Parts: sequence; structure tokens; C-alpha cells
Amino acid sequence: MKWILVGVAAIVVLVVAALVAVPYLVDLPRVQALIATNASQALGRPVKFASMRISALPLPAVELHGLEIAEDPQFGKSPFVRLESGTVRLKLWPLLRGRVELGDITLKKPVISVVQAADGRLNLASLGGSAEPSTPRAPRSGSGAGGAGAGAVLASKIKIEDGIVDYVARGKGEAAARYRIENLDLTLTGGGSLVALAGGFAVKPGDLNVKLQDATLAVGGAKTLTDAPLRGKVALEAKDIAPLARAFVGPSPEYGGGLRGTLALSGTLGAPSAAGDVMVNAPKITQLQPSCPEPKRRTLALGDLKLNAGYKDSVFNARPLTTSIGKGTVSAQLTASLEGGVRVQLGDIGIKALPLDTLLVDYLCQGYAITGPLDLTGALSFAAADMWRTLSGPGTLRAGPGKVVGTQALALVSGVVRVGGAISQALNAEVPAIAAGSPLEFESITGTYQITSGVVTTRDLLYTSKPMKVAIAGQYGLADGRMNLDMIVTHARGELKAKVTGSAASPSIRVDPATILRGVDREKVEKSLGDLLKRIR
Repeated sequence: MKWILVGVAAIVVLVVAALVAVPYLVDLPRVQALIATNASQALGRPVKFASMRISALPLPAVELHGLEIAEDPQFGKSPFVRLESGTVRLKLWPLLRGRVELGDITLKKPVISVVQAADGRLNLASLGGSAEPSTPRAPRSGSGAGGAGAGAVLASKIKIEDGIVDYVARGKGEAAARYRIENLDLTLTGGGSLVALAGGFAVKPGDLNVKLQDATLAVGGAKTLTDAPLRGKVALEAKDIAPLARAFVGPSPEYGGGLRGTLALSGTLGAPSAAGDVMVNAPKITQLQPSCPEPKRRTLALGDLKLNAGYKDSVFNARPLTTSIGKGTVSAQLTASLEGGVRVQLGDIGIKALPLDTLLVDYLCQGYAITGPLDLTGALSFAAADMWRTLSGPGTLRAGPGKVVGTQALALVSGVVRVGGAISQALNAEVPAIAAGSPLEFESITGTYQITSGVVTTRDLLYTSKPMKVAIAGQYGLADGRMNLDMIVTHARGELKAKVTGSAASPSIRVDPATILRGVDREKVEKSLGDLLKRIR
């Protein structure tokens, strides 16, 4: 036992002595050339660093300072990667035998610039290609760095700590979109044809936390790094989606709610795809509504938003998307193109028993608001940057029973009836009486519509109540409120036709007297109209 302990102690002394002697045994210029050459060959980019030093404990390592990896010249002159310090471990056993072999690499707080050109190319695409690094000096016989050539493997493990990725997407004729990944902690292991990835990061703006699970990158056989097949899972979590939504669709309206989901990764590093389930908890939409009384800032609360989501080639899909408003349900098939501005398509829209008072009265304060449940089917498409002027799609709706409560809608209907009443009074005819400002109860509102570039066209909208029916055909502008409508009011003693033009806030109404004159004596009509004109003068 004594001799065993003596032997172990001797080995420990020798190892410690070797470690202490490392800075004197290693040829720094040779190691510097070795690291720069191997890194340049592995990345296909020139690699340089300002200075380096050797540390012996706790394990032999080379500390690099002011390291830079060059950018692809087609994307600019700024470095692709910059970091203040990095550590390259030296393998102990080869070192004790007089050879320098590189071990694990740790990059602390690197700043990585990822650029997407207007044609979709990434500056990552040229990684792994040929570079033109400086040629190291031939090994000197007997030197401490002998035996290490340019073809040595760079590392079997690369670790990134607290990194930052600046992502810039350059659009055609548009301002570049900028995103930022922070707190990047990523470990790459393998070094052969299959590289395992583990770690996570946060997307800014948006505070979206992303964690990689069981992810692999098959670099063997890939022409470039971006062509390497990607597999694995990614977990998403955000306490509030408001900053993320603001970055993609603009500051208004504001979207809120917590996000959680798990997606399966596929595709390649340069063109990744993902699919899985995502849920937004307690989503809400907040917007300043000038037409509302105080408070003008209104919020619409939704039920949990569930998405069977997918992403591929800059297109996001949710098939299906489901949520609720009150006791009403909403479902649709969503497709959003993220290139050149966000463009959204909603297909197979299905709305059941949606409470219109919550949407039109409490949130939008619409002048043409009605209450009651809404059933609707249809489709929509729009550009997120200008929703109301780009909205398009067909639909079929049924609302009611309910009430017409919007002040502008009440004024329009009562205006048509009042103008018709003035004529009918002169002719001793009758039209239904409507108390100004009183809600109008209805049994149903049904019809079909087609929206084109923010203009709604309908040919068969029908309002049905006990005292009358109102058929409406024409156009209505969602953005500017411009109207060009033909209305036919049918009541117990006849019908009344009217033309409504102008704006929703200030409509112009023309009633066709011929619809009131049916069955009335011609001489009586002429005398009554003459008396009416005298009163108008």
C-alpha cells in the first residue's frame, strides 16, 4: 500500500509539474497559427484574434482575446462574429507527450450578425466553404507544438455563453427588419457528421424564450452549413406576446396574453420548418377607439387561443385556429406570409353565437352597432400594415334576434322613414313610425357579402322585424365609411324605396316618392305635392 501511495503521489507531482510547465512547453506562435488555420478551414472564413495566453489550471487552455470571424464580402465588411474572449482547451495526454491537440471551445458573450439579403440568401450560407487562411509554419523537430497540422479537428464541443445574435432581413425597396436574440446559451457536440445542439435563447423584441430539445444538425454530406438537415424540438414560452406582436403587426391594435407551445423542427439550418401546438392564454386586443365615450381605450378579451401551428419558407400556418368571445366560438384556418410585410389569410371562418354587443358596442362603439348573437361563415385576407383598406373576402351572415342600438344606424333608418313620412303625410299615406333614438328590435339580419380592398358589397342583406322589413343592396367602405346603398322598406301598407349616399357619419337620403304614390289619385297627388313644396319654401 505504501508503494502504491508513493507511486500515485509521484504521478500527481509529475502531472502538476507538467501543468505548471505548460506555458513554457507550448510554442505560442505555433498554437496561434494552428487555431487560426483550423478555425478558418472549418468555417470557410478568415479568423483572427488580437492576443492569446496559456493558462495551466485547472486544465491547460488557450485564452483568446479580441477574436473576429470575417463576414462574407457579399454582405459587408463588418465581422460576422466578434467576442472579447474565448477559451480553447488543450488535450492533456497529447500535451504530456509533446503534441498540441485542441479540445473544447468556449465562446463568452459573442456578438453574431445574421443577415438575410433581399433575395432570401443568408450570410450563413457560405460557412463551411473554402477560405484562404494564412499557412502555418512547418513544425520544428522536437518543439513542444510538433505534430499538429492544419487538418486537425477544430473541436468536438463548442459552447456559447450569453451570446447575442443580431438578425437583419433586407426587403426589396423596404426598410430592413431587425430582430435580436439575447442570452444565447448553446452547446454543440459531436464534431463529426452529426452535431447535437442543446440550449436556449430569448427573442427581442418580444421576450419570447426558446429552448432546444434533442436537436441535431447533420453536417455530413451538406454542401454548406445552411444546407445541413435540422431535427429536434423547440419549446416556446412568453409571459406576454405584446412586444412580439408589436414588432410584427405594428403598434395598434395591441395584442396581449401569455404564450406556450412545443414545435417539431425539420428542414435545414438555412430554411428551418416547425410544426406543433401553440396556445395563447387569456389573449386580449386593446385599441384607442375615438368613437367611444370615455374611456376611449377599450380592450376585447378572448378565450384561450389554440393553434395547430406550422412554419415553413417564411409562411406561418394555424390549421385550425380556435378561440371564443363570451359564449360565442370562433374558428378559422390561418396563413400569414412574413416576407415583404405581414399578409394574413383566414379561410373556413366559422363564427357561432358571437355576442355582437361585446364586439360592436363595448369594444368598437360602432355607430351602426347591433346586439344579439352572430353566426358567420366566410374567408378574409388583409395586409397587417393597413387592414381596413386591404381587407377582402366573401361571407354569409345571420344575426339576431337583437336590437339596433348604434346611433348612426338609428338615425339612418329613422331618417329614411321621416323623409318618407313627410311625403306620405301630404298624400294621406302611412309609413311605420319610429321614435328617434329608441332601439329597434329585430328578429334577424341575414345576407351575403363580398369585401374587395376594404369595400363591402351586398345584394341581399335583409333586416326583418315585426313592423317592417328592410332590404339593402350596395356598397360600404370600411376605412372611410362611404356608402352607396339602395334600401327598400316594406311595411303593412306598402313599401318605401330610398337611396343612401355620403358617409356613415353624415348620410344623404333620397326617397323615391313613386313607391308611396301607388293607388293614389293623380290629381290628389299633384295637389298634395304642391302643398308640400310650398311648405318647404
